[in-house]
Amino acid sequence: MTGVSRGAGGLPGPLAPVEPGERGATRIADRVVAKVAARAAREAAGPLHPDAARPYATVVVHHDTAHVRVHLELDYPCDVGARCGQVRRQVVHRVRTLVGMAVPEVAVEVERLHLAAEYGAGQERTR
Repeated sequence: MTGVSRGAGGLPGPLAPVEPGERGATRIADRVVAKVAARAAREAAGPLHPDAARPYATVVVHHDTAHVRVHLELDYPCDVGARCGQVRRQVVHRVRTLVGMAVPEVAVEVERLHLAAEYGAGQERTR
C-alpha cells in the first residue's frame, strides 16, 4: 500500500486570501457580446422570410456598458415597431443575463422588408 508523502511538493498550510483588486479581471471581447446580441435578435424576430439574411449586431463596449446596433430584415406586412421593440427587449435581457453588461441603447436597423409570399400572390398588378 502506498502512502501520501508530505515532501517538498506539499503546501505549508491554507493560502492567504487575495485582495479583490489583485485578483485580476475578466474582459469579454466586443465580438462575443455582438454574437450574444445577434442570437437574441434571431430569437425575438420570430420566423423570417426564406430570403432574409440572418440578423447581425455591432457592439461598442466601454467598461461594463454595451451599446448595441442590430441589423435585420423583416417580412412585410408586419408591425415593424412591435417587432423592433421585441428585439430591443430580448437583446437587453440576454446581454445583461449572459454577459453581465448594462445595455442603455439598442438601435435596430431594418435593412430590408421582404414581401410575404401569400400577400404578394393575392395582390396581382394590373396595367
